[in-house]
Amino acid sequence: MSLVRDLEQHMKVILSGTAQCLPEGDLEAKVEKAIEEDRPLKIKLGVDPTRPDLHLGHAVPLRKLRQFQELGHTSILLIGDFTALVGDPSARDVTRPQLTVEEVKANALTYAEQAFRILDKDKTVLDYNSRWLAPLNFEELLRLTAHFTVARLLERDDFSQRYKDNISIGLHEFLYPVMQAYDSVALKADVEIGGTDQIFNLLAGRELQRVLGQEPQSVLTLPILVGLDGLKKMSKSLGNYVGLTDTAEEMFGKLMSLADELMPDYFRLTTALDPDEVDGILRELEAATLHPAAAKRRLAAEVVGLYWGEAAAREAEQAFDRVHVEREQPEDIPEVTIGPGEFKQGRIWLPRLLVLADLASSSSEGKRLVSQGGVKLGDVVVEDTEIELSAEELDGVVIQKGKRHFRRIKTWRA
Repeated sequence: MSLVRDLEQHMKVILSGTAQCLPEGDLEAKVEKAIEEDRPLKIKLGVDPTRPDLHLGHAVPLRKLRQFQELGHTSILLIGDFTALVGDPSARDVTRPQLTVEEVKANALTYAEQAFRILDKDKTVLDYNSRWLAPLNFEELLRLTAHFTVARLLERDDFSQRYKDNISIGLHEFLYPVMQAYDSVALKADVEIGGTDQIFNLLAGRELQRVLGQEPQSVLTLPILVGLDGLKKMSKSLGNYVGLTDTAEEMFGKLMSLADELMPDYFRLTTALDPDEVDGILRELEAATLHPAAAKRRLAAEVVGLYWGEAAAREAEQAFDRVHVEREQPEDIPEVTIGPGEFKQGRIWLPRLLVLADLASSSSEGKRLVSQGGVKLGDVVVEDTEIELSAEELDGVVIQKGKRHFRRIKTWRA
């Protein structure tokens, strides 16, 4: 694909939804020169495969990399299979647990597979930083670390706070920004994309390129996507996430629960809509000519359509309406079989049943859900946290948690 020749259009797309572009004016000058010389820029996005599954928060920088692809640039997805052995200390107040080589390899496979649901595989350079970091000998590492100072590293908020609080900082954590910086040197990156929590590491790459005689990369940072709760960074452990492997119906339902005030960020960061179209939607919302519920439906349909296709998005919306507007049960409800060994004296405690049905992570969470009125058996809300049910009562019953989660219970009886 040839470069898009329109500089204004280039920058409008690149800067839409971004937090910072450093240093000021540097990226635009690079793009202008690239257009004049018809030479695509090398755009680097480094990701550490510390988890097997991705969510929309991980997708934000991947979507920006896809935009660079569509503008005609060389997009490099760098899998940090070597840096993941250390773990990025950015924005952490404790040392990240180190992963094994086997864990990193397994995560890297699924990360790349899911990333190509966003990126054009044929236009993506996929690389692994073990290719140049693993062969480094001790002398070469010493020469690299000579370009960094402990004082500079301690300027980082995460390190400085841990140092003040007398919380240990592993020497290997100091090496992380050195390794990430060297990635940019190895790839001769023109631009590096990262979250706002990555600013130190991104600028370290720029500095190392400079001292080693390369043209320093431009740095493009993106906001950290707030989760569905509207409070904290999207995270699977916090349960406020939309997973890339969620079904179309799950994605749609989760996004319809999004707080209204988060819609501008989600439209800009999680959809493939043109920036001008997003601006128009947001103007309509602000002028109250577009109802927030209608805007949210558009958002949910756009996101689901990206990952599952337009037909699946339409079906997900219809399924949502059956459950939440028409108050019907979904057509396809997962079945869970409860074996006889789970029944004590012929009965089972409801919070325990929620765990077995994968509707609660523990009996205590199940008990809390019941006490809050968040559980239905059939059409009946159950609030008795001590209720025990027989196999006969449960066989064929649909149990519901909240508005979106259903299980049909089957009991096996000898």
